[in-house]
Amino acid sequence: MVSGNLDFKSEEGTKIFVYVWKPDENVKVKGIVQFAHGMAETANRYERFAEVLVKEGFIVYANDHRGHGKTAGDPAKLGYLADKDGFDWLVKDIHQLSMIIKQEYPDLPLFLLGHSMGSFAVQRYIMLYGNDLKGAILSGSNGKQGIMLGVARLLAGKEVKKHGRKTASEKMNQMFFGSYNNKFKPNRTEFDWLTRDKEEVDKYVNDPFCGTVFTGGFFYDFTSGLKDVENKENLSLIPKKLPIFIFSGDKDPVGKYGKGVTKLYNTYKKYGIKDVTLKLYPGGRHEMLNEINRDEVMKDAVDWINHHMR
Repeated sequence: MVSGNLDFKSEEGTKIFVYVWKPDENVKVKGIVQFAHGMAETANRYERFAEVLVKEGFIVYANDHRGHGKTAGDPAKLGYLADKDGFDWLVKDIHQLSMIIKQEYPDLPLFLLGHSMGSFAVQRYIMLYGNDLKGAILSGSNGKQGIMLGVARLLAGKEVKKHGRKTASEKMNQMFFGSYNNKFKPNRTEFDWLTRDKEEVDKYVNDPFCGTVFTGGFFYDFTSGLKDVENKENLSLIPKKLPIFIFSGDKDPVGKYGKGVTKLYNTYKKYGIKDVTLKLYPGGRHEMLNEINRDEVMKDAVDWINHHMR
């Protein structure tokens, strides 16, 4: 495997850092997989899955989103996306990278995998740019959240008005994540809900670029973006022939312990998406790619990609 990196400047001027993993020269490349990582983590956490994909003949790209990882550059700068419309810019960054990839490899199929926050970005991406993809994969996602989303956006707006867009919001952080550990008591850490693998949890806890309390501006932009994701007119824009694979743990609080992702699956079916697959892993928590059965999960994802290469 050959690993490297590149960077590009977003349309509004932010420099975006990208990890790249490629097969060795003697391996025939058959496709591209692009990752969109989750909130308060980094793209480098996906290197293990990238290695699996590279052995299968895929090139893998993964950018650190704005406000994250090496794109932020400094732990003190984490959790702030943009002066305005941060989530929209994050989605545009993902698509800009897709276009860079397509320019380099115009004849290779492109699959896009998003986890958690990244999965919501991919949900929005397929409404705007779905025809650019061979398939989309959603990990640790959720379906329509309804009235609570409006409440969260209202509170985030108040936080911004009171403290500014760049101030970390403990109140919003507690609203979003405060209950996630409840089903996993007694808790060893505040991030037990991520995975049953204690070593992986500890890696996350000890990483200065992970687990940060994000800004009021982030939460306002994120909840605004989620409203666009739930919009009926936007849902109707998703290409009907785009294959979508949704996977989640049935103990993932983000996906409402299976109920939310099942709702998402049913929504896509309702809007006429012809090829939608849902897989729930018993006992799995939020990060299935870091779970104790991750080898099974990665194999399932690779098998799905390979099947849709045909």
